[in-house]
Order: sequence, then C-alpha cells, then structure tokens
Amino acid sequence: QSQVFDAGDYFGIMQVEEVDEEEEAEEELEAQVKKKPNPGNDSCFKVIITNENGLQASNPDSIFLIDHAWTYRIDHARQQLLHVPGLLHRMANLMGIDFHGEVPDEGSIEQVLQEMWKYNQTYQLSQGTAEEKVPVWYIMDEFGSRIQHSDQPSFATAPLFYMPQQIAYTLLWPLRDLETGDEVTRDYAYGETDRLIRKCVLLPWVPTEVVDVSCFTPEPSDEHYQAILTENKEKLPIEIKPSVYAEDKVFKVFTDVQQFLNNLTHPRFVFTDSEGEADILFNFSHFKDYRKLSEERPEVMLNQFPCENLLTVKDCLASVSRRAGGADGPRWLPRTFNLQTELPQFISYFQQRERRGEDNHWICKPWNLARSLDTHITNSLNNIIRNRESSPKVVCKYIENPVLFHREDVGMVKFDIRYVVLLRSIKPLKLYVYDVFWLRFSNRAFSLDDLHDYEKHFTVMNYTPGVTLKQVHCEEFIPLFEKQYPEYPWTTVQVNIFKAFAELFQVASAKPAPLGICDYPSSRAIYAVDLMLKWDVSRDGKKIMQPQILEVNFNPDCDRACKYHPTFFNDVFSTLFLDEVDNCHVTCIV
Repeated sequence: QSQVFDAGDYFGIMQVEEVDEEEEAEEELEAQVKKKPNPGNDSCFKVIITNENGLQASNPDSIFLIDHAWTYRIDHARQQLLHVPGLLHRMANLMGIDFHGEVPDEGSIEQVLQEMWKYNQTYQLSQGTAEEKVPVWYIMDEFGSRIQHSDQPSFATAPLFYMPQQIAYTLLWPLRDLETGDEVTRDYAYGETDRLIRKCVLLPWVPTEVVDVSCFTPEPSDEHYQAILTENKEKLPIEIKPSVYAEDKVFKVFTDVQQFLNNLTHPRFVFTDSEGEADILFNFSHFKDYRKLSEERPEVMLNQFPCENLLTVKDCLASVSRRAGGADGPRWLPRTFNLQTELPQFISYFQQRERRGEDNHWICKPWNLARSLDTHITNSLNNIIRNRESSPKVVCKYIENPVLFHREDVGMVKFDIRYVVLLRSIKPLKLYVYDVFWLRFSNRAFSLDDLHDYEKHFTVMNYTPGVTLKQVHCEEFIPLFEKQYPEYPWTTVQVNIFKAFAELFQVASAKPAPLGICDYPSSRAIYAVDLMLKWDVSRDGKKIMQPQILEVNFNPDCDRACKYHPTFFNDVFSTLFLDEVDNCHVTCIV
C-alpha cells in the first residue's frame, strides 16, 4: 500500500563464484558443486540475511512481498519474448544466458523457453470462462528467482493476488528465527512428502536417473474409482427392470439443448417445458441423482449413463482402456500417464526411450478442458514435470508418424476424424455408429518441429478467430484418401476403427459401477469419439494404419451434423429411444 521498498535492509544477494586456482581448490570446489542446489549455471546466487538483528519468525513485520518480473500463459510466451521490449534481455540475464544483441534471436528465445521451467511458478483463477481458467505462469524478480532450494527451508512463499491493484505478488516469510549470514531458502517441492515423488519433482534442478522404477502402470485401486464417484457427487441408481412402452406411444421430451428444439421433427417425440411430465430428459449438463430418479420415476429415460466419466475424462479413459491388454495398453490408445499418480513411471519411460534414442515428443493435456485449451506438445522433461503443478494433467505419447492427408493448398497435413457413437444399453452392450463422420485438418504441412505452431500440430480451428477452417465432407474425403493411399481401402480402415470402439466400450462396461459404466436400463447416450490414424507395423511385419483414440466427448456439438444431415436427430432418437434403426443412417457395431 505505501510502496515501501525495504528488502535491502534485511537481505543481500551473493554471487558464489567458481575460482580456478589450483587442483586442490578445484577438488574442494567439486565437493561444493555437488552440494550446490542449482547445478548447471557457472555462477550460483544465494540470498542471505544481512540485517544485524537477523529476523524473528514471530515478528509481524517479518513478511515480504516479491514482485513478478514476467507473467504469461504458455501459449503467449514466445510472442512476448519476441515483442515485449527488454523482456528477453531481462530473462536471459536472470537465467544466466548469454544475450548481448539488441534484436531478439530465435536461439536465445529457445534457450529462455527451455530454462524458464527452472524458474517459473503457477496459479490459476477459479472463476471466469474456460479460457480465463487456463493456468498463469510467472517468474519472480531477480531477488525471488535467486532464492535457492532446500529440503529444510528457512522461508516459505505463496502467490497473493492483490485485488486493489489487480496484481499478483509472492509472499515470503520466515519459518524460524534467523541470524545474520543465514541463507534464505525455500522448498521447491513444497507439500510433497513421498521420497520418490520429491526426487521426481526436483529433477529439473537436481538431474537424476529414475530408470530403475518400473514404467508399468497398473490399474488404479477400487477405492480410486469410488473416490471419483464421491467427488462427482453422483448417486448410483437402484436396480430396476427395463420399462416397456406402447408401440405407438408419443414421448414427451424435456431438454435444455437448443439444437434438439430446432432439429428433432420425428412425429413420436414432442417437447415439454415441464420436467415433471417428461418421458425423456435430455440434459446438456451432467445428471447426478440417479438414485432418486430410479426410485421415483424408473420409466423416465435420459441421455446419460451413471459413471460415463470413465470414458469422457482423459485420465479415466486411459486407466479403463488398459484393461484391453498389453504392457503399454491397447494399440488403439497412445501411451498415457496420469501426472498426479504416475509421475515416476512416466519419467522412467521417458528416460528409457531417451537412452534407446527413440522419439520423445509428448502432449500434455488437462483432464477435463475441451478445445485443446492448456494443451502443449513438448520433448522437454522439465516442462512436463513442472506442468504437473498447474491443473491435473495427463501426458500422452505424441503421434510422431501420423497418416497425413494431401491438401492442394498446403501439402501433407495432420487430420483427425470424429465419429458419433450411440450407446443404447450396457447389458447387453448395444453400440451404434452414425454413418457420417467428420474431418478436421491442420492448416500447415506437418513436421516434428515448431511445436508451438498451433496450425501445424492441432486440428481444432473452429474456436480461433481469424483462422481458416478447412471442411471436407466424408463422401468427398473417401475417394481422395483412397487415391492417396490405394493400398488402404477406407472400408478396411473403418473396420479397424469400429473394432477399437467396440473394444473400448467392452472394457469400459466389463466391471460393475463405479469401476465401469453403470448398467441403468433407462439410460441412453450420444458421444463423439475423436481419433487419428498412425503408421504402425502389424504382428506379421506389414505396414498398417492404426487408429488412435484421442478422446470421448459427452454431449458433443452437433451443429455440422444438423446442417448437412437434417434427419440426424430423428435417426439418433429413433435408434436410442424407439429401437427402430431400419431407415436410420446408423451401423450396429456391438
């Protein structure tokens, strides 16, 4: 409030120089370097207490504010270093990187982007739009960034957002009484008590090998799934008998999804504004109290299944899919690790691949944000380890050898495919696929570089203003694809895709809830499955196109479907609620 800058009365920054006098001194120095908390830089800085009276932990004045030198979101870091005057210079200085030029150069920017993972901290806002909730990263000023790590820290730090100024600071306060000359340290792995996890979390500053840890990721315990159910506040239904409806019954539908109101025209469905008199509830948001519904109105059908988040949330999708076998999981799912619970296994796997000289590009995704928000591609282990500190994330092997599609205007680009799948029931498992699929393309030719280039590595273009969205209808796509890959007829490719879908839903429903999707006879659901194709080698040594399931989406946006296929919702409702599929554009796959 009063802008009093008095840290200099209490602290000093000392530079620990490495002197090269003679061999004895060098040996002594090596011993020091081993102790040094921030190995790597030639000179090491320390913050020490210079005030002759020291600092008392109980004194209410022993609390300090540290300024933030740079606050950014990962997506904007490169552009800011390029365009914000003086930023690159300051960051290079702070990180001990040689940069003497006036004009930012690619090499220095790249170095800062690599090194910043040893310096940055993160927070995120708990309110606002999905975009506003994307984690914010910041680097403390020269004073804060010089505070070294210790397992027995003398100080603690925490970010503080000061509303009157709309600015974030870091609070710094002593954990015990300190004397003149004592070092100011903090715990870089604050809050982690497990020894192995601490070792993993501190790896950016204290490089170490974790290859002796098995990279096998067993299925989580039953308690893990029970905890997810509790956290989601979902109440499982009681057992009910499937309802039987008259053959000419007209069903009253209650929905808050505008797309249905505009596009469902089937004569056996009418809309109602009263939830109480509805035969079908088609909700956009997640339904929670299945117990009450099953007890009071078991005949009411709805558009979701209890525990379907086992498919639609990325960490659950990975753990459930592993039931389909193989040490690395099924061939149709990219190798995936949950950074909260499988960090040592991931680091071990990463380091083993590194030793073997294999590709190590990974994609880091939040468990539950859509539209590629806060999703990053990287081959930096430090980057991935530190990303764990923001929102809960999974890390998946980035597909380094995707099947590409030739676009006249740009060349060979990545593409992904979206299928709409209709889940009619769990027991027996009945699964349909809508006969039309949708395609999304990257806007720039693919190569394994420029990992920050969104239009090269991502296919979701319809949410970015000013970016062209290439649309190709599936009926046009198939002949073009077969012309580019004459040895791979689309029917064969699609058989493998459907096989992957069938396997996924089989393993997801094989165990009782909450370990699997709940068998509730009144539930129906529509999901969108996004996938890519990658080049792989079959067991008999043939080059094949292997489907890779990327994610399963609940209540997908069906705008394009309605626009080009006016009967879309009529087909969906006939299949799910009337069991009439004869004149519908659907294929039964299980």
